[in-house]
Amino acid sequence: MQNTWQNPLIYLLAFCSGFCIMGIELLGGRILAPFFGSSVHIWGSIITVFMLSLAIGYLIGGKYSTQSASLKRYGGIFIIAGLFILPIALFATPIMEWIFLYIEDSRYGSLLASAALFFLPTIVLGMLSPYSVRLLVTNKNESGQIAGKLYFISTLGSAIGTIVTSFYLVLYFEVNQIIISFSLILVILGLGAILANKHSNAQKVSYA
Repeated sequence: MQNTWQNPLIYLLAFCSGFCIMGIELLGGRILAPFFGSSVHIWGSIITVFMLSLAIGYLIGGKYSTQSASLKRYGGIFIIAGLFILPIALFATPIMEWIFLYIEDSRYGSLLASAALFFLPTIVLGMLSPYSVRLLVTNKNESGQIAGKLYFISTLGSAIGTIVTSFYLVLYFEVNQIIISFSLILVILGLGAILANKHSNAQKVSYA
């Protein structure tokens, strides 16, 4: 059953996670701008936090994927990521106000603000890529090809997320509305993966 619907589902989820990651990263500039400006060191802070968070997420996700990997656990990562993103919309302003008051240098203020807002949710999002590879790979001889295809689809999602967010979403919606939408999308995707896992298990029982 995995080859008929599970693999396309995982590729779809990887595409959507890439879309959300880049969308949130782009919105980070809009979120920090009222307090710290939009100069190059602001974007340097955001990119640094996202890169470090993703790197840590890759390590944790790779380790976690060795422990009875399943669509249920995969879906759980999506749900946790969605819940961790929600506080960005709810608490960004008071967090940045506090940092702005106590740290005069905008370079370090923006770095701390980026870490406070994006570090944990991006770690969780970073866990998705290695976990996706673990679910897809059933033959070690095909692992490189599958990983390449997965990263292609995930990166394509990131590229489209960049265009859609910067060209369209920010023109029609407030930043917090977009953040909340990304949060809901990730939670819904996670629930979908969990339901798919239950469906798969039910089919296995019926065939037994």
